[in-house]
Amino acid sequence: MSLRVPLSAVRSFEAAARRRSFKDAAAELNLTASAVSHAIRKMEAMLGVTLFERQGQGVVPTAAGEALLEHVSRAFDELHRGLDLVAARGPQLLRLHCAPSLAAQWLTPRLARFLTAHPGFEVRLAAGMDYARFVSDEFDADLVYGPPRGEGLVAVPLCTETVMPLCDPARAARIRSPEDLLDEVLIQSDNKQVRWPLWFARNGLPAPRPLGVRFDRSFLAIAAAADGLGVALESTLLAEREIASGRLVAPLRGLAQDVTYVGHHLVYPATTRRRAPLRVFARWLAQEMSIALPDDLA
Repeated sequence: MSLRVPLSAVRSFEAAARRRSFKDAAAELNLTASAVSHAIRKMEAMLGVTLFERQGQGVVPTAAGEALLEHVSRAFDELHRGLDLVAARGPQLLRLHCAPSLAAQWLTPRLARFLTAHPGFEVRLAAGMDYARFVSDEFDADLVYGPPRGEGLVAVPLCTETVMPLCDPARAARIRSPEDLLDEVLIQSDNKQVRWPLWFARNGLPAPRPLGVRFDRSFLAIAAAADGLGVALESTLLAEREIASGRLVAPLRGLAQDVTYVGHHLVYPATTRRRAPLRVFARWLAQEMSIALPDDLA
């Protein structure tokens, strides 16, 4: 009897059961909520069982629905593995969304190395502060700044970052203690978790009034500091090229209390974890950042 159930109805059932919502399932499948509801009612009639119950604004699978979901999920996983296996014989497209500063300062300079190591890959990279919307299947993964958001997503913490004052060598020559920063132009970065008030508090000093220049992206603050506009409080991960070239130095390295934190995460839908491009990129990323991966990607 189950052989007569249309695959489209099974897809609607799986998405609705996983998301606990006909509306969210419809958005994922580019359908209307009424179309999803109709497909599921037809499927229930064919199977002779009730698959969902209403709960508040959403739905929950019945015992029969939960049992069916377990089998359907495994079947779709097998289907995705088969499609990935076939697709692996041609060019592999990796679709990434990334926080702007990490994209500009860390990821893009390494893409040549990634592509050299994986010659069959193509990369499509989009940068933005908004989070990737995986419901449209536009991206394989997102490298986000800040706490991950969204249901049904796996979030892998990236490396621990060290945040410290950075400036050009000429300015650094007159900075010998945290107190010396009170007389300097401090570059402000608005969209950051670690800002000057936290750094001054960590070093037992009151934070001065925010004066000088302000930016909404770390890569702009890093460029401004390297050009001599002032002192930026930035991650050494993001500023590694400027530090390596000598355009930026850390005048208080070893003389002040730095701030360390995990600022970025690799985020991807749990349902896409077996996609070959995602797995290859995640393993490369883990090697570059010396981090551990979940078992389903390792």
